[in-house]
Amino acid sequence: MALWGGRFSRQPAQSVAALSRSVDFDWRLAPYDIKVNLAHLDGLVAAGVIAAGNGEVIRAGLKALGSEIVTGKFTYNDNDEDVHSAIERGLITKIGAIGGALRAGRSRNDLVVTDFKLYLIDHLLEIAALTTDLIAAFNVQSEKLVEVIAPGFTHLQHAQPIVFGHELAKHSQALLRDVDRIGDWIVRNNFSPLGSGALAGSGLQPNPEASAQSLGFDGVLANSIDAVSDRDFAAEALFIMAMLGVHLSRIGEEFTLWSTTEFAWVVIDDAYSTGSSIMPQKKNPDIAELARGKSGRLIGNLTALLATLKGLPFAYNRDLQEDKEPTFDSVETLLVLLPALTGMVETAKFNTKTISNEAHSGFALATEIADYLAKKSIPFAAAHGAAGECVKLCESSGIELHELTEAQLQAIHPELKSDLKVFLTTAGAVASRTSSLGTSISSVTKQIADLKTATAEAKGWISNEVARFSGMMTP
Repeated sequence: MALWGGRFSRQPAQSVAALSRSVDFDWRLAPYDIKVNLAHLDGLVAAGVIAAGNGEVIRAGLKALGSEIVTGKFTYNDNDEDVHSAIERGLITKIGAIGGALRAGRSRNDLVVTDFKLYLIDHLLEIAALTTDLIAAFNVQSEKLVEVIAPGFTHLQHAQPIVFGHELAKHSQALLRDVDRIGDWIVRNNFSPLGSGALAGSGLQPNPEASAQSLGFDGVLANSIDAVSDRDFAAEALFIMAMLGVHLSRIGEEFTLWSTTEFAWVVIDDAYSTGSSIMPQKKNPDIAELARGKSGRLIGNLTALLATLKGLPFAYNRDLQEDKEPTFDSVETLLVLLPALTGMVETAKFNTKTISNEAHSGFALATEIADYLAKKSIPFAAAHGAAGECVKLCESSGIELHELTEAQLQAIHPELKSDLKVFLTTAGAVASRTSSLGTSISSVTKQIADLKTATAEAKGWISNEVARFSGMMTP
């Protein structure tokens, strides 16, 4: 059912109708479209545009149609152009021509953007909740491994010893920022565009604030042109999801490396692995690899929308139909990916002996020599050079730093005394990093406790927001 056409003498060409049709993907907005139409109806009745009795008939029809959408009894057909035309067709079929009165003072331009915001609020909160589940899984693993000393890496080369719980906790920190971004997104974007009409506002809807309040928005956007043409909220949501995807990709990359025969740091549970169709022995970290691979898709969806938005003039342009598919795809990708990745992390078994065995290798304790000298007021440039000389001597002699004799140390720098050996252990190196962000066991234990508190707080505000918007999400 077309929502326009009175001034046209011909129907759109079949190719045009096929190009314009969006109902196959924007049907996801149907429950939100019902709710927005109910809020719009209240405004029309309050303004006297629709008589109270007719309003009750339309309201009952919309609610009945909403229930049928949820159960699948009502859906779109081959003749519907978009979700809005499908719902108007269903409403008129159910209650007669009076259903067409609902279109007064409302455009698809303000209707669709309001639907879209409600969809994103709903689904970003779901993504936030799933992300906190993954954070909680990392918190548990970090706490278990808080006393395991591991080699730290930069440039994929051994750097300095660290507590392995510290390594895992970095993922909790990054993921918490993603959750925070979702909260910030809601604060910034929870303003209603309904009442903007096509672009100029509506003389039939004089009180958009009432509609905004009934839908759970914090207020109304200030400019009707901006309201129908703005998709900052969608681009920002795609950025949040792309950034989350990048963090998930880092997790996937590490678990892929750690599960190799060469590393042998982690055993991924069979339930989160797959096999080979030709090699019976294979156990592949496909969940980790898919987490890594999906990031490209999430980044691509953000790029696609930004490219669409970059040159749009004035108010609404049909290009904005292209905002939904990348957004739906990113949402649905994360809703599938996050639970699988959480399960992989929860069930992972870490080989702590293997992790710790090589914590000292690669001359990872060289910084301890430089720090030792710096504490004796040796300029760090000179201390760094002396530590490098120690490494050079060990390489040529085929020994480790702790195996240097006092005579060898003294030959390199007179301030390198025998008590240096106390610091040339992985335990000593880790224990010395006692600052709040350091890798000592005490620091990391405190960090994990704070992470657990922050995760609980995040779960709390997400639950509160879900409760706040729950009445808005269903008619």
